[in-house]
Amino acid sequence: MEFIRLDISDMSLHQEAAKQLIHFAKEQRIFLFEAPMGAGKTTFIKSLCEFLNVNDTMSSPTYSIVNEYYTNSKSKLYHFDLYRLKSSEELFEIGFKDYIESGNYVFIEWPDLALPFLDSYLRIIIKIENNNRYLCAESIKNS
Repeated sequence: MEFIRLDISDMSLHQEAAKQLIHFAKEQRIFLFEAPMGAGKTTFIKSLCEFLNVNDTMSSPTYSIVNEYYTNSKSKLYHFDLYRLKSSEELFEIGFKDYIESGNYVFIEWPDLALPFLDSYLRIIIKIENNNRYLCAESIKNS
């Protein structure tokens, strides 16, 4: 199992961490973010989007469920926040499968309901230890 741990305690570390995470992910495009409320999931996703040259203004998709962004090269990126959803049926109804099969980057906060739809993904956990934040990622492949 491949694993990476990155220090994201300070915003000045985010761009390098985003670069390392994208390199670590290789061809994987589905990123699941797990962390307590306020741990910095959306903030780090913004750093990933900056690294991937998203030219749209980013915001949290807490109420819209999904935000779609375009990069400078006109590719799409999807950012989900599943906190408010109650069932995987709701995900199915919004066409979630089309998003994850698009080949575009898909960043998902509060991902538990998405798990039944996924064969492989990058599991990312943001941990807070001694007032420092660490991003820990591992590649998951379900057989």
